[in-house]
Amino acid sequence: AAAVQSFSGCNCEVMAEQVRGNASARRGSKSGEVDSYREPSKHGAEDAWRFCVVLGAQWGDEGKGKLVDIMAQEAQLCARFNGGANAGHTLLVEGQKYAFHLLPCGIINKSCKNLIGNGVACHLPTLMKELDALKDFDPRAVERVFISTRTHILIDSHQLIDGILEAEASSNSIGTTKRGIGPCYASKSIRNGLRFGDLLHIDRFEEKLRELVRWSQKRYGEPMENDSPSQLLLRQCLRNYDTRQAFDPENGAKGGVGSIDEEVARYREFARILREQIVDSVTFMHEDIGRGSRVLVEGANAALLDIDFGTYPFVTSSNTTIGGVCTGLGVPPRVIDYVVGVVKAYTTRVGRGPFPTELQNEAQDLDDFMEPYLGPEKRMERKGHARGPFVLSTGNLVKVGEMLQEIGAEYGTTTGRRRRCGWLDIPLVKYSSMLNGFDSICITKLDVLTGLKQIRVAVAYRNANMTEVRLPSGYFPSHLRDLENVVCEYETLDGWTEDVSGCRRFQDLPRAAQRYVLRVQELIGVPVSSVGVGPDRAAMLQVKEPLGRGR
Repeated sequence: AAAVQSFSGCNCEVMAEQVRGNASARRGSKSGEVDSYREPSKHGAEDAWRFCVVLGAQWGDEGKGKLVDIMAQEAQLCARFNGGANAGHTLLVEGQKYAFHLLPCGIINKSCKNLIGNGVACHLPTLMKELDALKDFDPRAVERVFISTRTHILIDSHQLIDGILEAEASSNSIGTTKRGIGPCYASKSIRNGLRFGDLLHIDRFEEKLRELVRWSQKRYGEPMENDSPSQLLLRQCLRNYDTRQAFDPENGAKGGVGSIDEEVARYREFARILREQIVDSVTFMHEDIGRGSRVLVEGANAALLDIDFGTYPFVTSSNTTIGGVCTGLGVPPRVIDYVVGVVKAYTTRVGRGPFPTELQNEAQDLDDFMEPYLGPEKRMERKGHARGPFVLSTGNLVKVGEMLQEIGAEYGTTTGRRRRCGWLDIPLVKYSSMLNGFDSICITKLDVLTGLKQIRVAVAYRNANMTEVRLPSGYFPSHLRDLENVVCEYETLDGWTEDVSGCRRFQDLPRAAQRYVLRVQELIGVPVSSVGVGPDRAAMLQVKEPLGRGR
């Protein structure tokens, strides 16, 4: 979207109160330098929680997993409340990379229990594969994973239906991950779904599984006149219930089963392995809460993908915002005492839909925004890319969106798709904060911006047909046409060239990077509690007191 007005510099007036009305932020000096702040106390705001929720504040992929991984080291219970294997976290811990789609990040803490709540759509083969990948790290990891009796089971036919629907040659294609999430939630809503509690009654489970497959075959198995080749194949595989061929038509080597009988046998084995791990999650959760355990709740996806409050219909199929915690775990609002919003230092999204600050798309064929690059020389190989390696040369102009994609490794954990990238969108984050009531925010991937001479931040929305009037603070259009007509008002801040990946205290950051964080904090109106400066677990600055005023 076009800029309406550009502002230079930063005259930060940092928010007046700490989390939940604690001590006031101190005013800054008049020296022109960023104020120092007290060394983090042993028990800062983010340490005091008993029931903490970590939520994505944008379109997902903000880096929630790393923050949850860090906080899970102090948790006794880590829980997922929504979504399914369409979410993905990649954690880098002590040089080892872990990718999770269903397992809560607390699984990396060997003393932490992990709960998959009733709001999740769980594909059991994927869950078992993730557990198998952990066998060298913790051979008994399965004993720390608990699943609600009320959690819905996503079966392979849900994935086939998702692929059939997504393959429609239509402008209404949503761009889903084809992981079957929507069809599973549809089964839940029309009340013919399967739940984990059914696995405890395996004979009745087999009957219900066959009924669900027959229902799916009747409605989606027959060829349609305008079917594409991929749809015809998926429909055939659904009729035969040969998901092995559907997942890998050439080799049949990407999972799945060859028949409904094989599917039944597979779930009988799952039921045997997991019988002791399937629990009544309501009493499970409340027993831990009653004991004073620290409970950490991990959100999948993010606010702008919420089925009600996101950019509908380009959203996921569950509630990703704070209300989903209560319905997805069976807890009352009053037990939630701390909510952290995770905000990437720029904005990304996957798939289709309006994107006000977009600079570069998945195909990398937009004009992009050109900015001088003043950082160190960098070269990144891009296997199979038409333009070869990505190169950053000091003093040259760089396409900012493409730089964010390549330096930020903006490729989906679940799909592998290149993410669309743009400047940080403050109106979007303020809307997210209004929905979720963030007590603090964690800014991630600050290091990716290193080297840009100047950095732009969208600070307000205006309507393209009436640019002289700002749209209300916190307002986010509910209709796609209205969002497409948004233009952004930008501020321009000075960039920095110094490497920030080794910084471990806020005051170690370059002054321009400090000013960027302070300005974001001021614009959102929520204190910054942590800042990510690299992919490793250690590359997260813990800010446990309100930041001072910057100039």
